[in-house]
Amino acid sequence: MVAADFTRAGSTTTTPSSRRIVSVLRITTLVLACSLLSGCPTIYLAFEKHAGTFLVAVDGPQFVHIPDTDWDSRKNAMVYFYRPASRWSLEEIDAPSIFIDDRRYFSMRGSGFTWLEMAPGVRRVTVRRPIGLLLGFEGIGDFALSKPVDAEFEVEAGKVYYFRYSEIDKPSKRNPDLPPDSLLGEGDLQLVSGEVAFEEIVDTRLITNKPPLGKIDAPRSIVQLNIQDSFAKERQQLMAQREEELEELKAEGHWRPAPWYKPFAAGSPTKRVEADKALRKLDKEVAEYERSLAASEKDDKKWYWPF
Repeated sequence: MVAADFTRAGSTTTTPSSRRIVSVLRITTLVLACSLLSGCPTIYLAFEKHAGTFLVAVDGPQFVHIPDTDWDSRKNAMVYFYRPASRWSLEEIDAPSIFIDDRRYFSMRGSGFTWLEMAPGVRRVTVRRPIGLLLGFEGIGDFALSKPVDAEFEVEAGKVYYFRYSEIDKPSKRNPDLPPDSLLGEGDLQLVSGEVAFEEIVDTRLITNKPPLGKIDAPRSIVQLNIQDSFAKERQQLMAQREEELEELKAEGHWRPAPWYKPFAAGSPTKRVEADKALRKLDKEVAEYERSLAASEKDDKKWYWPF
């Protein structure tokens, strides 16, 4: 309807530019509507963070490996991200955003690199591309304007990983450690071997934080966030399992209806729900982890150092 009104107001035919404007207006309206509604899917908006190398130069220190003494190489992993220089990447206005477990950390600018220290476990890496006219709008919920990569990878303690991003060419060799059907062995973002990475990453520079268009949240350790996200993911899975168990118990007749004086109650099962036991165990693990964090922070604040 918006397109029809636009056509009548201008001409009898729509041009590519007018159709793009209408699309932008529609998406903008959707973003504004979602921002006013509760329960709306996540809005991915990289405002002040989406600039490419053309707008925000990559001029940090030349690449060097982070010493093992600067991260916990016994318990965690070091993950490097880099993008080889090309005419395309250096003239780019909007750079793609890198997400780990649906948290945005940085834009992958051309000729740049950065790193994240991660906890062991299954991590999800996602790449989203913004639209400059919308100041970094990248999508809503599962809908993305451009999501070239969305895959999981296993992080092992003590290992070093290298992610290579390029829309121009592929790595010189495929990572032999990846399964043949791995999504990280094809596409723009690939998990490459150290041998391949060394050929290119040494020519990159650190992507630094540069407001107002180049804000980033890297390099840094995201171990605590990884662990919290793992707890949240496990809880979500257990809650889904619990709902399935309750439906099975209802179907089998192991269900006590709510008393008449509680008309809005849902009733309760007459047999033990296994997911409840797992949820209680998870709650204890979370509480123990939070206590260990609090104790660690307390130890870091030495009584003899008032600052």
